[in-house]
Parts: sequence; C-alpha cells; structure tokens
Amino acid sequence: MKSVTDVPNPNVDTAENPPVILTSELRKVYRTGFLLNQKLVSLSSCSLKVYQGETFGLLGPNGAGKTTLLKLLLGIIRPTSGRGLLLGKPLGDRATKAKIGYLPENPYLYDYLTGWEFLQFAAGLFKIPPRVQRQRIPELLELVGLSLGDARKKQMRRYSKGMLQRVGMAQALINEPELVFLDEPMSGLDPVGRYQMREIILRLKAAGKTIFFNSHILSEVEQICDRVGILSRGELICAGSIPELLNPKNGYFVRGQGGDWEVLQKWIPNIKFTVDGCWEGELEGDNYDFLASLRLMNANVFNMNLIRPSLEDFFIQKIQGNHQR
Repeated sequence: MKSVTDVPNPNVDTAENPPVILTSELRKVYRTGFLLNQKLVSLSSCSLKVYQGETFGLLGPNGAGKTTLLKLLLGIIRPTSGRGLLLGKPLGDRATKAKIGYLPENPYLYDYLTGWEFLQFAAGLFKIPPRVQRQRIPELLELVGLSLGDARKKQMRRYSKGMLQRVGMAQALINEPELVFLDEPMSGLDPVGRYQMREIILRLKAAGKTIFFNSHILSEVEQICDRVGILSRGELICAGSIPELLNPKNGYFVRGQGGDWEVLQKWIPNIKFTVDGCWEGELEGDNYDFLASLRLMNANVFNMNLIRPSLEDFFIQKIQGNHQR
C-alpha cells in the first residue's frame, strides 16, 4: 500500500531549495524462517521530503519501521525497492557519508577510552587534522555540556546514561555535518537529561542544521520539530507541520460578552452562555469578519484560542485508525 500524506508539504522544490532528504516508494522486505521462505515487510512504499534547515521528527510505535527507514537513509542497509536521495546523491553514496552525523539509539562506545580520546578517534576517521581537533573537541564538549575535566580524565565506562548520550552527540557532530540523524536521542534519559538533550538540538536548529530524528517522547517533538511524520506498520500515514496536522481547519474557540444573540448564533452555532454572563463556543467562518461584526454589536471578546488536540492525542488517533483498516 502506498504511503500518503494528509497535508501537502508547504515547501516547494526549486533549484535553490532542493530536498535534503528525498525518498520515493522506498520499501524494505526481510526474508525470515528456516528456509527464508517467509517475508516480513518492515517498510512499505515510503515517500517523504525534508528540506534544508528543517527539524523533522519521525514518530511511530515500536516495530513501525522507524529504525529501518533511518538505516536505509544512512546506507547501512539496502532497500528492496524504491529510491532515495541524500544531499542530492543516491542513498549509500560514500562521499555523502562524510557530510552527515549519526547518533544511534544505543551507541557502542569504547568503555576504556575517555570522552576526549573517543572524540579524537572519531575525528581521525574523518581525517581531521590534530590542529583542528584541538580546537573543535573543546567546542563540542561545551556544546553538549560535558566538563573538560570529565572528558579528559574519566573513562566512559564510568559515565552516566546522560553523559554517554552527550558524548555520542559530540561524536555525531565532530565532522561538522550538514545533516544530523538522531535515533531516539532522549531514550532512557531522566527529565534533566531530556531537557539538556532538547537544548542541544535547539542550538543545532538555531545554527541552521538539518535534523532528522526518531522519538517516542511526543511532548519533546512538539517543542522541537518543524514537521513530523507518523509511521505505522511500515507505512507513512501522514506528514506535515504540527499546526497543519493538529488544526487543519484553523478553527478557534472564542469567549466573550455582549452582542446580539441571533447574530452570534450565525458565527457560533454551538454557542453557550456561562454563569458569569459570558458566551463561548467554536467559531465558524472568517475570524476577521467575526471580529468586525463584534465591534458593530458593541460586543467584547475575551479569549480566542486555536482548537487543536495534543500531538499525543493526534498520534493515538492516527495509529488506532490505521490498525482498524
């Protein structure tokens, strides 16, 4: 079944603004069983676009195919069918890999190295000169909130989960990547650790980095991401900005006082009066025309709030709806 997007992407492809990530009908099928005669569809016809400077959050329950998609984009595994481009090059292009950073969900770090030594090792893989390393490593340690003393003296086997995530983030940025992939960057962190990781991502976003990450922590995604996509059973069931997805009609709930009852009912069919003499309800029609009408009636509006569910409610609704199909 083909992937769909409930809301069209507001970005427009141009020569000056091509997608940084582009996939078309990307599909991954694994063979299982003793004779490898059974098929397991991990990702089904996934098509998406992510643009320069965006922070894109990929959501989905366990087993939805999030990590599979991430590994396909990184060139760790090959697609069964479909195609994709990363920074304008086919997936798996060797030169492109030097321009991306990656933080796995459970990074394997060399326990008996210090954080500083590990970052030196990662920098060596990218052939970064020692002179540049001496400047870049302290800058990254400051960015991720690791003290210079801990990084130089403490072996990583003595690091907390939060410290390991932060040194893993520093590793993902050692090559000054154009595109950063983060697989569950807040997994297993306490509230303080999640706050620190969120601040790091926001600083990267402010610096203009393109960020693609998976997460189960929807409250964090709602604060960080420009756009999100939801995967369910290997299918991308929707994608778009959070305002587009949560409030596609751009509706408002209004509360005010005064005015003509019959006129108000035309704008607010479900209008109700409260014990304090005010009225409230869901506005139908153009909000600017409504406000102009209120002035003619000598009515006052106290509150006018966008109607939208939480990202968590929207996520559950979409997942349950997809499972019932």
